[in-house]
Amino acid sequence: MKNKLSGIPLNMIRINDESWNKYIGLVKEVIIPYQWKILNDLEEDAELSHCIHNFKIAAGEAEGEFEGAVFQDTDVAKWLEAVAYTLFCHPDEELERIADQTIDLIGRAQQKDGYLDTYFIVKEPDLRWKNLMEGHELYTAGHMMEAAVAYFEATGKEKFLKIVSRLADLICEVFGPKEEQLHGYPGHQEIELALVKLYRTTGRRKYLTLAKYFIDQRGVGKNYFFWEMEQEGHRFLFPDFQGYDPKYSQSHLPVRQQKTAEGHAVRAVYMYCAMADLAYEFQDETLLTVCRKLWENIVTKRMYLTGGIGSSGILERFTVDYDLPNDCNYSETCASIGLALFGRRMAEITREASFMDTVELALYNTILSGISLDGKHFFYVNPMEVWPDNCIPRTSKEHVKPVRQKWFGCACCPPNIARTLASFGQYLYFKDDHTLYVNLYVSSQVKTRLSNEEVCVKVTTELPGKGKYVIKINSKGNQKKTLAFRIPAYGKDFQVQNENGTILSPEISNGYAYISGTFADTVLSVAYQEKAGFIRANPNVRADAGKVAMMKGPVVYCLEEVDNGKNLASIYVDADQEIKEIYEPEVMGGTLTLELEGKRISSDNWSGQSLYGTEKRKLEDVKLKAVPYSSWGNRKAGEMTVWIKELIR
Repeated sequence: MKNKLSGIPLNMIRINDESWNKYIGLVKEVIIPYQWKILNDLEEDAELSHCIHNFKIAAGEAEGEFEGAVFQDTDVAKWLEAVAYTLFCHPDEELERIADQTIDLIGRAQQKDGYLDTYFIVKEPDLRWKNLMEGHELYTAGHMMEAAVAYFEATGKEKFLKIVSRLADLICEVFGPKEEQLHGYPGHQEIELALVKLYRTTGRRKYLTLAKYFIDQRGVGKNYFFWEMEQEGHRFLFPDFQGYDPKYSQSHLPVRQQKTAEGHAVRAVYMYCAMADLAYEFQDETLLTVCRKLWENIVTKRMYLTGGIGSSGILERFTVDYDLPNDCNYSETCASIGLALFGRRMAEITREASFMDTVELALYNTILSGISLDGKHFFYVNPMEVWPDNCIPRTSKEHVKPVRQKWFGCACCPPNIARTLASFGQYLYFKDDHTLYVNLYVSSQVKTRLSNEEVCVKVTTELPGKGKYVIKINSKGNQKKTLAFRIPAYGKDFQVQNENGTILSPEISNGYAYISGTFADTVLSVAYQEKAGFIRANPNVRADAGKVAMMKGPVVYCLEEVDNGKNLASIYVDADQEIKEIYEPEVMGGTLTLELEGKRISSDNWSGQSLYGTEKRKLEDVKLKAVPYSSWGNRKAGEMTVWIKELIR
């Protein structure tokens, strides 16, 4: 296994992209302050968080009972992680002061032995480590560790890192193979990948060893969660967990025997991230092969066009191959974030661009769909089709929201989006000693060292959505270095040209085009065709049989009621037509929309109010407008659909 590619520090990357700035530009000025108000229960008409108050109770500085989900602490952890990434790029004394005060509070809530979880400190002190299946103690610890590592890297301050290291030390004492230790593993994976991060930051190998133990122990022998349930005094925290299926937590088999993505989608992809990390750290080709198989199962049989995963609204889980319903799917925002994290790791390890194709899908579609253009409203669930009238409680669609919410009682997604947007630069570029890998074509600038020379690379596009990018490279030009441009799966007629317009002949390997040179004040351009077009699903995807969707590059488009009227299910399109691409600066801050011709079933010839009849279908011409799926629901509440019936002539 080769040395994996490395990321580039976020403070060495500047993003100036028309599309992405609409979201990234909100992080510091809107998203982080808004979520801070939420965490302190200061936002009117929003679900209460209780998060900061819980820490104050745990620290003995406030009265009251613990409120919120058992994993409520993770909201503040992910918020702090978003703050860390933001401070890394945009130092801000006041924001850093607030973060430091929050970290101080977390430290005061920590117990003498290092334990840190306000639910069990305040509400269930006698149940520490006794219900790993539901308790989320290790999951919560993992998010704290991720936040602390990010904050240390951003500020150089060690306090938070020391807090989580004390917690990690305690967990290393409690869990492991020794007879006196607990032989369990997390009910919700996350700590495994966090322990790898903590090891890479502190150099303490016992953290890496524990991460490996959690992965290796999972699904081996008698299921640990069944053992827990047999213990005297066991009780369930969540009623749904009665009749527990180990597939839900991917503990049904040892991880090296797993071939299909099963169970709760977020748990799954967080675990796969850790497996990829451990495969690299221990040079475990067998584990990496399992990661490949699981990835392939997801992206070829169990993933939505938008990069959404987890098709079932019950238990937020994978079901079976090709089961991808549109109007009742779950596709949790956090799941797509986890998929992007998994794909990024696999791309770094393998240097294969295909992983970034899927990462790009998730980033441009489901993840962005999870947040409104004002930065203050969120989707937890990301359906492919919505009819607001039937999104009612106690039905199969009660989890589907036709409008974004200000917050959630279970609010894992909003701060997860915040940390993802704040760290978006991590996806743009990878590098090794001599090569810079350009993964996503986003207008940006990066500074790094290649072949022991300072190099500045600037990527710009003059015409958004036209598939042409200018790359300016500046260096002393004394040493040979390489640029590797990802060839998108959708990018037809991919070319690299020099500033004289000469088409170059790059070396092509694993989906990257490699161009080498000394690159002193060099200008290159990358161009490919990415016209908007129709796409069809595998016929085994029953929900999409006889339907088409529209994509332009990685961007999936949808129809909304605000543009196309009610009953979108009655619309047909001829997929042989040319789609018009129109940039509309007044639509949602500037949006490339698609215009096309369609047919709609007319109700004019339907007799009376009868539910059924023998009348023949009558079609009328309609003009249709499609907008990016990521931006649906930002204007008026109404119907939405990605998949449209295809008119067969």
